[in-house]
Amino acid sequence: MAENPLARIAELDPTLLEHVKALQSFALDEKGELPKKVRFLIAMALDAAHGAVNGVKSLAMQAKREGATRGEIMEALRVAMYVGGAGCVYTAAAALRDLDL
Repeated sequence: MAENPLARIAELDPTLLEHVKALQSFALDEKGELPKKVRFLIAMALDAAHGAVNGVKSLAMQAKREGATRGEIMEALRVAMYVGGAGCVYTAAAALRDLDL
C-alpha cells in the first residue's frame, strides 16, 4: 500500500493519530503471550469479517513476514468465515488476489 490510509487524520488531528499508533503498538508490537504472527492473523481475520480489503492485505503480509504460512493465513480466514459469514471469503479473495503467499 503506497498511501498511508491515515494521512488525512494526521493533517486534521495529529493527537488522534498518536493515540491510534499507540493502540496499534500496544496490540501488535509489544511482547506478549501470543506470537506476533498470531496477533496479525487475528487482526487479519477481524478485518475480513469487517470487509476491510486493504487491512486483510496488509495484515496477511505482516503475518507472513512474522513466519505465518499460506495454510495458517487461510485457516485464520476459515475461522473468520465461520464466525463472520461468507462475506469474509469475498473480502479475503479481493485482498489476497495479488499477494505472493
